[in-house]
Amino acid sequence: MFEKMEDLVRHYEELEQEMSDPALLSDQERYVKVMKARSELTPIVETYRLYLRTKQDIEEGRELLGKEEDPEMRALLSDEIDTALAKLPGLEKELKLLLIPKDPNDDKNVILEIRAGAGGDEAALFAADVYRMYARYAEARRWKFETTEYNETGIGGLVKGTVLISGTGVYSSMKYESGVHRVQRIPKTESGGRIHTSTCTVAVMPEAEDVDVEIDLNDCRFDVFRSSGNGGQSVNTTDSAVRLTHIPTGIVISCQDEKSQLKNRDKALKVLRARLYDMELRKQQEKEAAERRSLIGSGDRSEKIRTYNFPQGRVTDHRINLNLYRIDSILDGDLYEFHDALTAADQAEKLSGIQDD
Repeated sequence: MFEKMEDLVRHYEELEQEMSDPALLSDQERYVKVMKARSELTPIVETYRLYLRTKQDIEEGRELLGKEEDPEMRALLSDEIDTALAKLPGLEKELKLLLIPKDPNDDKNVILEIRAGAGGDEAALFAADVYRMYARYAEARRWKFETTEYNETGIGGLVKGTVLISGTGVYSSMKYESGVHRVQRIPKTESGGRIHTSTCTVAVMPEAEDVDVEIDLNDCRFDVFRSSGNGGQSVNTTDSAVRLTHIPTGIVISCQDEKSQLKNRDKALKVLRARLYDMELRKQQEKEAAERRSLIGSGDRSEKIRTYNFPQGRVTDHRINLNLYRIDSILDGDLYEFHDALTAADQAEKLSGIQDD
């Protein structure tokens, strides 16, 4: 680990030297890359330097202690050495956490898809609840929440919804939401008072840039149709909605939230790009999973990740066996405790992998 740290420090110093060169300002693309690289290395280098200073303080303190004869000074030096020694394990752990490879998608926006699963009308009603949960969570995080597709049932349920969420650190939090969400409750449509179990599936895909995925428009078929549902004056009066079919994969995307056909076309392409990028990402994850399986943050769509039990007021995350007895606040968007615990568990597993290596 420490050999790697020395290499990182040398690279950091090279970046700082490059930043002091006035010629760098004339190359804006290179300037941005150098600034970003330096910013990512700063916390690692600063922590490592603090670690080295702490070790040096211990060595110097022990050297002075060996020469000191005054009892009071010896006691003071011993306290300082003990304090420094107590810091070392925490600094070592922090360094290991900082060395965990960062997910390159963590800073990206996401495309969120919610689909009703098993359970008929009740599954669609639960999917609508999950949609509102994420909308409120996004609002609390001050993220932008743009719905591009919302296919609802006559009783207020959601068959399928697609949302673009943009803001700071969206994917780093939302990536833990992919999977099957299960609800246990007495449906509004149930007259006998029996508890039913229904599901919905959630897919969280990092938004892909043009450089991530190249789309050949010759592989795309665009159909226009008249918007439906609640909306502005253009709804049901103009053919502004767009249905995009990607011929090689068979992916079909509908977008009708904008009044402009061109804007709906652009958003449909954005969703397609994210889906294609997500497909490649999952191929890579499956390959890595053959060597090492991580359930935390794996985003396995078939994996049951969470149960919302209304009779007990309990929400359980099955990946980390965490039970929270405040179902109302969670469905109102309070997902912070789940995401903090999942992040910690993910880091612990990756840290274990570093130690095993």
